[in-house]
Parts: sequence; structure tokens; C-alpha cells
Amino acid sequence: MPPASDDTRTRAVHSAYRSLLRASAGFLSGNDVKLIRRAINLAIEASGTGTTVTGESQVLHSLAVARIVSVEMNLGTTTVLAALLHDVTGHNPLTDELIAREFGENVATILKGIVKVNAVDTRHSGNQTENFRKLLLSLADDVRVIVIKLVERLDEMRHLEGAEEGTRLRIASETYFLYAPLAHRLGFYNLKTEMEDLAMKYLEPHEYQYIEDRLRHTSSSRNRLIREFIIPLREKLDKLGIEYLFKSRTKSVHSIWQKMKTQGVDFDEVFDIFAVRIIIESSPEREKADCWQVYSVVTDVYQPNPGRLRDWISVPKSNGYESLHTTVMGPRGKWVEVQIRSSRMDDISEKGLAAHYRYKGQRDSGGGLEVWLEKMRELLESTSKEEEGFIDQVRSGLYSDEVFVFTPKGEIRRLPAGATVLDFAFDIHTEVGARCVGARINGKNVTFRYVLNNGDQVSVLTSKNQKPGNDWLSWVITGKARTRIRQALNEDRAATAAEGKEILVRRLKNWKMSFSDTTVNKLLARYNLKNSQDLYVKISTEEIDLLDLKEFLLSTETIPARGGDAAPTLQPPGDRYEGRDESFGDYLIIENRVEGIDYKLSKCCNPVYGDNIFGFITISEGIKIHRTGCPNAEYMMSRYPYRVVPAKWKVTTRSPSFLATIKVSGVEDIGIVSRISDTLAGHSVSVRSFNYGINDNMFEGMIQLTVPNVSVLYGLIRRIRSIKGVIRAVRTDS
Repeated sequence: MPPASDDTRTRAVHSAYRSLLRASAGFLSGNDVKLIRRAINLAIEASGTGTTVTGESQVLHSLAVARIVSVEMNLGTTTVLAALLHDVTGHNPLTDELIAREFGENVATILKGIVKVNAVDTRHSGNQTENFRKLLLSLADDVRVIVIKLVERLDEMRHLEGAEEGTRLRIASETYFLYAPLAHRLGFYNLKTEMEDLAMKYLEPHEYQYIEDRLRHTSSSRNRLIREFIIPLREKLDKLGIEYLFKSRTKSVHSIWQKMKTQGVDFDEVFDIFAVRIIIESSPEREKADCWQVYSVVTDVYQPNPGRLRDWISVPKSNGYESLHTTVMGPRGKWVEVQIRSSRMDDISEKGLAAHYRYKGQRDSGGGLEVWLEKMRELLESTSKEEEGFIDQVRSGLYSDEVFVFTPKGEIRRLPAGATVLDFAFDIHTEVGARCVGARINGKNVTFRYVLNNGDQVSVLTSKNQKPGNDWLSWVITGKARTRIRQALNEDRAATAAEGKEILVRRLKNWKMSFSDTTVNKLLARYNLKNSQDLYVKISTEEIDLLDLKEFLLSTETIPARGGDAAPTLQPPGDRYEGRDESFGDYLIIENRVEGIDYKLSKCCNPVYGDNIFGFITISEGIKIHRTGCPNAEYMMSRYPYRVVPAKWKVTTRSPSFLATIKVSGVEDIGIVSRISDTLAGHSVSVRSFNYGINDNMFEGMIQLTVPNVSVLYGLIRRIRSIKGVIRAVRTDS
């Protein structure tokens, strides 16, 4: 280590180094400490005073990543050494040979994988997809590559405040849409939760701050409730002689926000804000029975909610997660979620993939995870890196609940929630999927569009005459099914195009005309088509009249071509730009403004002054301004990050006015409409329309109004929710 001095950075490095040694003391030998010291010295020598994109010292960043890998992942010396060197590999003098000689081949292999992933700059278009593809491909080489990349991203998120605004938006959105789901699928729940919360802090700052404040103000009452809840359970468990440990946890800010959105309720109406975890010490052969015994104790003391039992002990999740969940009515009429698991199960739930490999072989622990890894490798090998749907296919397998269904022989199959018979058929075999016409579910015939439920026994029905159609893509959600359907459609389309080209060549010969690029380009312009394959397909399917085609070519044959055989310049499709939205121009600043491009509010999410926003450069409508929580944000940020520009509101002396829509539902009650109207009248808003209807004693309405800012909007929503009879009031995107 460098000698101590008054230099702040040196002191910080010394402090981080000592913290790492203390945290890793349980598995470090004397030689390991020497290797760690050597790795830090090499990192300092290679990086010097370099900083990360968040402004953090590279050396301190590497030490932080190594500490997380050691403490939160419980991984060994090899991974810690790779973490220390992950950010400076490839710098002179850190050659592959030096790394292998000094620290061993395993460390060198991990670092090579990291270099491969880092070789792509994610700030540009398709490169983000390619970077994520390489990250996933590293699973096939050494899973520790992906662990270090996830932890590196977590440390970046912890220091994101120091980054430029544009960088913050890019990193936060990429983390939320790609890295957090990946951490979830690999079982790193702690990483996933913290990534989501930190991303929300930058993408939805108002909602984040509101929920965080409410959690802080209600913490003491929650702690009292937990103590009251545990007392009778402790007495009964002590009598049984079970060795146990109670843990409690509060739901993450992001998780609470999701519940508030989906249920249309305020913070106080989210009933399971915290959970109590009961962790038992049990042998592998007894742990399942012991967990059910503890469950019986809990449900003896407290009334369970029958619809909230989740058994992931009998059939673990595909990421290896095992636990028994129930929700019971606790003291003071409060619902409490209870999670029951063994210490082994808890270790896997906390450490994910890392713990899975420690327990490999015990009750086939995490076997589902290996199945998922195999499917992911298959998907990566079967899709081209240019394919636009790649990210969607990957994410569909990252972040979804699961259903468990059975084959006719009783074999269990895991599929994402919402999967159809068609997804199941392709999961069995590509040929079965391509020939699927329906299925028998529990003895009853259904179409291939049928959405599967837990416990369904599925027998696929096939026909030799069946083949995939374009509409099939709207009836599947799994990556494998989408890929196989697209491949079949492309093959079918290629054959149709070949037939159409043959027809065109033959007809041109009969008409004494030559087949050339000039001729094809003329036809593409005439029929407004993108490529020659589209032209040939339309000729083959007779969508293009050959007599019309002949007349057009004859009429243009006497007109001299400009620039020889050069193709005509085609204007991109799309409407013309309508100009700036005048109600908006005074309140916005676009950073890195693109010269000559105007901007306007997007109608898909109706941003309101105070919302966190970004600009998106469109092809034909200038820059469109979206909320970071826009339903289309995921598509734009993950697919076209190079077209995203930072944006922020500008303070103005004028009183701005922005369009917003609130959806209200509740129980039919005399005077409910007038009470809502009175509430609206009491705020500085202008109501454009208030449409409502009543059906089966339920009231539902849509309020379109203009508001000056987002604080007024959410304050109004909270007031409406407090009205007697109102069950749900939420802001809608359009």
C-alpha cells in the first residue's frame, strides 16, 4: 500500500482497504491478503487519479465493488481480486499474462470476460443491445463476470448524483429496464431492490420522496406492530423446540409505488407495507416439513388470507428461490405478510446465484435456474444481434411471475405468467409449436390462444396442414416462441419473394424490358415500398396489378434517369412536423439542443410542469417531450438511447397550464359526483370534461383538466381519494 499522508484520496483508499479486509476476514488467508494488497497497488498504478462517469475515484470504485462482492455475495478471493482489477484491465502494464502469472488463470478468465463486455459503448444505438447480449453470453463462460458487472452498476447507482444530468438519465433508465430485471432473475433480490429504488429516485423523484417521507414518519408505529405480532408466535415456537430467527423488512419504495399505481390507492391504503420472516435451522431432509409446521403455528395464532398462500417450497422459482408465503390478519386489524424458510433457503434468497452454486446438489437446489440459463443461451444463439425484438425477448424471460403446468405424462413446465398454449407448444419443441392448432386442458378442448393457469395439464393438438401466421406473434410472450415464429415467417416470406421475383423477371422479358436495379428502384418509389423483398412478395400475392406495373414502366421509360442508374431519393414516411406547442415553449430547456429541431409535449403521457422529463428526437416531429414514467419510455430508452436528450422545466413568471387526466372509480352513492366536483372547484384547475357512468352499483369516471404543476395534480388526486365512496383515483397517461 502507498504510504499514509494527509492526502484525502490516499486516506480514503486506506480506509476502504481496511474495511475490505475486515469484511473478508472469514475466508482470507495470509497469502490472500498479500494478493489483495498487490491487486490494489496495480489498480492504483494503472488508474492513477482516474475517475468513473459518476466522478468517483476509480480505485475507490473498485474497492467498493470488491467489498460488495465479499460481504453481500459471500464470494471468495478469486472474485474479490477480479473485482479489484475489473476497471483497469488492459491498461499498461496490466497484460493478460501478468494477471495470470500474479493472480491465477481464473482471475484472468473473469477479467477477459469483463473486457469483452466493456468493449461496447452503450451510449450509442444498437450497441446497448449488443452490450447486454455480451453480458448475458458471459454466463456461458463464467457467471462471476455477470456478478461483477451487476455490482459495478449498483455502485455507480449509489454515486449517480455526481454524474451529468444526461448520464444520470441514461444510467438510471438502463439500470431500471435491464440490470434490475437481470438481478431479479439471477436471484439477487437485494441488488434488484436497491437498483430499482435508486433508479426511481432519478426517474420519478417526486413519488420517491413522498413515499420515503411517509415510511420515515410511520416507522415507529410499524416497529411497535411487529413487536406485538411476534410475541405470541415466539411462545408457541419455543414450546415446539424449533430453532428459529425472526427478521422483519419494509417493502422497498419502488414496490410500494408499484402497488399504489396498480391498485390506485394512497400510501396509507397499501396493506402489506412490511413482512415478517421466520428463518428456521433444519436439515435438508426435514426443512420442508418443518416450514409447514411453522406455517400451522402462524395460522393457529392469526387468521390467514386463503388467497395469499404462495408455496415456493414444493416448486421453487426458476431462479432457485424457495419460501412459504402467507398473509395473516395481525394486531390492530393490520395485514402482515409472513415468509417462512430455512437458513439455506434464506441464503439463496439473499445471495441468489452465488449461493445456488454453494448448495448445488442439495434437493436439486436451483435446478430451475440452470434450465433458465440453458434457455437464455439458446435464445442468444438463435437471434441475430440486429434483431429489434431482442431486448423484448430477453426481458420477457427476466422479470415475470411464473405458472407451473404439466405435460400429459406429469412432467412440470415453468412458463412466464400470461403464457398461452402456443408458448407451451414451442417450449416442448419447435415442430410441435409450428403445427399447433389447440390443446386439451384438463380434458377440455381450447384454442392455442388460451392463457395457462397454475396446475393445468396440457396436451397439445397438432395438424400437418398448420403453419405459423403473422398474428401468432400477438398470442405468445416467451422469447423462444417469438424467435421460432419469426424464423418460420421469414422462411415463408423468402420463398414467396423468390417466386415474385421470378414472375417479374419473366414478365419484363416478355415486355422487352430489362431487369435492373434502376427498374426495381422505380417500382419501389412508385409503390412506396422499403425494399425489393416487399415488392416481390406483393407481386407474388397479386397485391400489385402487373398491368398497372407495366403501364407505369412504359410511361417512365422515355424520361431520362438522373445520374445514370442512381436510385431516386425517397422521403421518409410520416406526417410533417406541426411546429412548436405554444402553451409549452416558455417552460422548457433542452440541454444539448439539436440545431433546427423544435419540440412539443407528447400526447402519450401528457407531461405536467414538475414531472421528471426527457426529450426524444423523432424522425418527422422534432423533439417530443415525455415523462420518465411514460409507458413508452422503456422502448425509447433501451432501443434508441442515442436519440434521448436531457430536458428540464424552466421557472416562469406566467401561470402555465398543462393537460392531465384522472380516472376515478368507486361505489355508487348519492352526491358522489357533486362531492368530486366541489373538490375540483376548490383547486386552481380548469376542468375540460368530466364523463362518468354507473354499472352494477359501481361508479367510474374520467376527468380531463388543466393544472399548473404536478404538485397540484397529485394533491388533487389525494383529495379525491379521501372522498366517501371513492375506491380508486389515479393519473392516466393519456
